[in-house]
Amino acid sequence: MATASGERPVADVVVVAAGSSRRMRGTDKLMAPVAGRPLLAWTLETLAASPVVERLVLVASPGRVEALASASWLPAGVDAVVAGGETRRASVAAGVRHLEAIDPTGGDRPVLVHDGARPLLTAALVEAVVEAVVRHGAAIPVVPVAETLKRVEDGLVHETVDRSALATAQTPQGVRRRVLLDAWVRFPPGGPPEFTDEAALLEACNIPVHAIPGDPTNLKVTLPDDLRRVEQALAPPEARPGFGHDSHPFGPGAPLRLGGVEIAGAPRLDGHSDGDVALHAVADALLGAASLGDLGRLFPADGRTPRGIASDILLREVVTRLAAVGLRPASVDLTIIGARPRLGARLDLMRAAVASLLDLDEAFVNVKASTGNLSGDEGAGRSISARALATVRGLG
Repeated sequence: MATASGERPVADVVVVAAGSSRRMRGTDKLMAPVAGRPLLAWTLETLAASPVVERLVLVASPGRVEALASASWLPAGVDAVVAGGETRRASVAAGVRHLEAIDPTGGDRPVLVHDGARPLLTAALVEAVVEAVVRHGAAIPVVPVAETLKRVEDGLVHETVDRSALATAQTPQGVRRRVLLDAWVRFPPGGPPEFTDEAALLEACNIPVHAIPGDPTNLKVTLPDDLRRVEQALAPPEARPGFGHDSHPFGPGAPLRLGGVEIAGAPRLDGHSDGDVALHAVADALLGAASLGDLGRLFPADGRTPRGIASDILLREVVTRLAAVGLRPASVDLTIIGARPRLGARLDLMRAAVASLLDLDEAFVNVKASTGNLSGDEGAGRSISARALATVRGLG
């Protein structure tokens, strides 16, 4: 959404991370390792990467401010780490007043408040809340109550509660900054009553709060089992391995294409395509990992496949087929076997070529060569073969 001037609205965000994790049985949930990083790092990274977030303030308990401000995993987009108060309202006020101090003219600017223990928020939800604040002045994401509700007293069910108008509130919750500051004039952050969230404060001030659809996956980590659920959501999908092999004899003509690299002065490998056995082996390994058959079925050696087709075209098509089923290349280990030509000086070039074709960092590609111990057709210099082990992962 763009504003009336055609510009995309932007907001400031206060992340509340000053709680005590009382229900986590001694575990500091914000620092709990999740998929190799502290849980709080995942929350901050999503917000810092959002194009609608301009300033990001982290509110922490006073004793933790210095450690968090110097943490190696703290995103560069975090403008400041400030000390919070005894209550949620006091902590939010500390963050908002920091924003007020550095930008006193931004009263109409949306400010979002988000729980540090909600690491699964999405960029789309952040943008939706900002847009709703621009339109309505205050907004929260909500999720309809799915379960049947009962009012229970003394162990007995007294009534079934109509859930049609009920919803659970999430964060980020957003409001124009001056509206929040005015609400604190009526209910100072250090005094009673204590409000469970910003929407409750605004409701007490008779300020309308617009509800927008929330995200059921936007889980707040409250109990120990919640960490396991977040870990499952954030951990990289399990790698699936596949093996590929190809072999071609030398034929007439030149140059040799091998591992995506042209080798002048060496005879080409005979085949319906350009004969690049290394790329063929990688392609077959990827197809095997994805359970998508083999290269011969995808590109038959007949009129359906252009004669002499470049193997990099074949490999790119394999990557496209992987994406169509929600997969991507994750790693490749490639071995090329042949007595000629000598490949040692060209292995790094091949590694770079394969990595580029698969859109992988070179750290996840390995290419090595062997003479085949001078046995068989490869050792006799009559052919070259290649073997590849590849893994694929989900696109998420």
